[in-house]
Amino acid sequence: MTDLEKYYNKFNEDKRLNSRHGQVEYLTSMKYIHKYLDWIARKTRKEKSQIRILDIGAGTGRYSIALAEEGYDVSAVELVKHNLGRLKAKSGLVKAYQGNALRLKRFRDEEFDMALLFGPLYHLQEEDEKLKALAEAKRVLKTGGILLAAYIMNEFSVITYGFKERHIKESVETGMLDKSFHCTKKANELYSMVRLDDIGKLNEEAGLERIQIVSADGAANYIRPFLNALDQEEFEYFLKYHFATCERLDLMGAAGHTVDILRKGRA
Repeated sequence: MTDLEKYYNKFNEDKRLNSRHGQVEYLTSMKYIHKYLDWIARKTRKEKSQIRILDIGAGTGRYSIALAEEGYDVSAVELVKHNLGRLKAKSGLVKAYQGNALRLKRFRDEEFDMALLFGPLYHLQEEDEKLKALAEAKRVLKTGGILLAAYIMNEFSVITYGFKERHIKESVETGMLDKSFHCTKKANELYSMVRLDDIGKLNEEAGLERIQIVSADGAANYIRPFLNALDQEEFEYFLKYHFATCERLDLMGAAGHTVDILRKGRA
């Protein structure tokens, strides 16, 4: 069992996404998933049941189950057996398989209208691994298909772990941060943190066209206890604020997570 599998055997992803800060991330991601599913439906004139979605690194099925329940044709790939078991136990609507984002060998070229890559790029440390995951997602997408890829942002990690939790001196001294305060592989064995220019470079090398990029959670992860203390009406105002600002590039680099929305063009 890998360290990643051991981690997710203990980590409760459902609890995270049902928390206030997790709800912000989930609702934002679903907002843009639906935006581009509607775009696909208009472009292809397909019914929901004809639109095929692949959820790569599906976890326990938070996104794939919801989309399948809406009537979409959803397949899911998950590395961790524990997560896969929970996904299958929750719903029989999703065609769920154990698999690796780097080798989607079960699937043919150009099978899917949309692919979600929401977990794997958090954990792949090497640039060539990230590129391979993007290339595999691209391969199984139809020409003109949409890929949503999620990343953890560098500055969120530096600000929270380095300064808020007061690990900045050891982070610099042990090489967890380089001279530009970019997280190195030493920063975290399980998570990879990136900047907007890193993401842009990956897209260029993978040959993927960005449609837009959004912040999935904005300030939510910075203010978790304050967010939890809001009453429901106040929280609704926070969501309105977040949705009004989540596309702003001047705020995005310091967010916790981003979702890069990409299109597969013609070769």
